[in-house]
Amino acid sequence: MEKSNIDQESNTHSSFNNRRSFITTLGLGIASLSLAQIGCSSRKSSTATNAPTVNGKVIAGFDEVGDANNDVYAGWQPVSDKKVKVGLVGYGLSAFCTAFGFQDHPNVEITAVSDINPIQCDKLAEHVKCDKKYPSLEEMVKDKEIEAIFICTDAPSHAKHAILALNHGKHVAVAVPAIFAKLDEAEELYNTVKRTGLKYMMFETSFYREDLYAMRKIYEAGGFGKIVYSEGEYIHYSSKPLPSYNGWRDGNVPMYYLTHATAYHICVTNGHFTEVSCYGKESHIAPYKGGKNRYNNPYASQVAMFRTDDGGYSRMAHLKDLPGKGSEIGRVRGELGMYERTIGYEGQKKDSLPNTKRPPLPPGVPPGGHGGSHGHLTEEFIRSILEDRHPILDVAMALNLSIPGIVAHESCMKGGETLKIPHFKMWK
Repeated sequence: MEKSNIDQESNTHSSFNNRRSFITTLGLGIASLSLAQIGCSSRKSSTATNAPTVNGKVIAGFDEVGDANNDVYAGWQPVSDKKVKVGLVGYGLSAFCTAFGFQDHPNVEITAVSDINPIQCDKLAEHVKCDKKYPSLEEMVKDKEIEAIFICTDAPSHAKHAILALNHGKHVAVAVPAIFAKLDEAEELYNTVKRTGLKYMMFETSFYREDLYAMRKIYEAGGFGKIVYSEGEYIHYSSKPLPSYNGWRDGNVPMYYLTHATAYHICVTNGHFTEVSCYGKESHIAPYKGGKNRYNNPYASQVAMFRTDDGGYSRMAHLKDLPGKGSEIGRVRGELGMYERTIGYEGQKKDSLPNTKRPPLPPGVPPGGHGGSHGHLTEEFIRSILEDRHPILDVAMALNLSIPGIVAHESCMKGGETLKIPHFKMWK
């Protein structure tokens, strides 16, 4: 890792209870958890089609469901008849670990499930038709039958949970971000993935949105030339935070959850940011007022200007207290052309653009939410295991997506001071 001269935050060890297993039961009755390891049913359970809601409103991203037409599956070819034995961890507010179609993938066997809330664990087991349940990730990783784990716990625990699973010989897929608040977790995570030789993939949904995937293919084909300017926006208004385990979302720093935006440069170019200046306006809504929260954070909206590794500039924003339609969107402008979701490509290479269609999905795997990205993320992770290669969203890209927001918040708290950003490169 190329280190900057910024002060790195202390690596305070998170408590066992620090994870996203949302205690909210959404009206369900009390149920008991059986810890008997009976084993999973061979029955398949389709991904839920009903989007999760809070206070009658669909959670942002889950309302953007991809169209499961025949064209989505055309041309898919299996690479093996092997079934990867997968454990799912963290049902949460949005049934998150079931929303990506692992239980529908022809090369997956759901071997076990886990959630530290017994009611949620029972729901998860029923959802994917699996009888083997564990009361915690710490217990699940001891199961030698499991080959890979999809970690959907609370964001502050993503890094330590990924490291735990890797150290127990499991491939890891994990929700965003890769690290949260503490920069020193980055090197430990990177070194653990490298040392174990296992697959690690962060499920950044923006990567497989139709527009970003097109940008990436056009960039690889030279259709933009050098990208001089890019933008990414994650706009998710809420007058009060979503329910979260242990209240980790209450007062959460916008820049700590920036990967949906930073993807619109990092996932396009596979590059990194080198420095940042960030600003925010103190929020008018609770629990941000006066920074009276666990993060001492007064900002619900922040905007950062990054310098890119090839000399360009990138504006990234996460806005949470400004009413109006939400979005996860971005755009790029290069010396030869530009791309924006509502416009498409405009530029000098219009007559020689590559095929920008996303890869086909296995039959039965729904495209899912966040613009039909969910199924593609699962397919890429499973295929990387079967083909024994790095996944596209590897640990270096995951960290280069996650680190900039942590440094950006430090800049914001220092009045916009320009700070250097450390980054990682993938080994061969």
